[in-house]
Amino acid sequence: MKTKTIISTLALAVTLIFGSAVMAQSKMEKGAKMEKGTKMVGGAEMYPSKDIVSNAVNSKDHTTLVAAVKAAELVETLQSDGPFTVFAPTNAAFDKLPKGTVATLLKPENKAKLQAVLTYHVIAGKFSGKAIMKAIKKGKGKASFKTVNGEMLTAMMDGKSLVIKDMAGNTSMVTIADVNQSNGVIHVVDTVVLPGM
Repeated sequence: MKTKTIISTLALAVTLIFGSAVMAQSKMEKGAKMEKGTKMVGGAEMYPSKDIVSNAVNSKDHTTLVAAVKAAELVETLQSDGPFTVFAPTNAAFDKLPKGTVATLLKPENKAKLQAVLTYHVIAGKFSGKAIMKAIKKGKGKASFKTVNGEMLTAMMDGKSLVIKDMAGNTSMVTIADVNQSNGVIHVVDTVVLPGM
């Protein structure tokens, strides 16, 4: 009887020790990823060692953006060395556009318009949230950036939130800043900004 009790106790102890070790290792692995600058976006880990497109395809919040980038034939561009600063609208941001806008833009005959919209969300160079805020402070509340599209975007603060404004005065708030990529940085935004097409 004593032998069975000892064996059961030992088995339980081994299970507890092994279980704790696995949990500790799992926590350490998660911690290690986060320490290296990995952020969660759309339920997926965004690795700083991967390019903009390779990360974006894993975000469930950016399926519309990824589809648009593919339709506009901008995948190779956004996988190149860059660096780029991308203001990445979520699916919900695209849903704010008038009904049918996205479907119309995704048609092959509207590729040039789609490219114009997407490249309006991209700035050549890598600008962290801190760098943009520094430029806003230097510009006494506003900073203008030339996009890859050629038109200007204005950055400003709304309280503690970073906001970008298009030429028509529409604004978009940065909801997740500084998602670092191997070829630049992504700032997740809640509204699609539009160039003067």
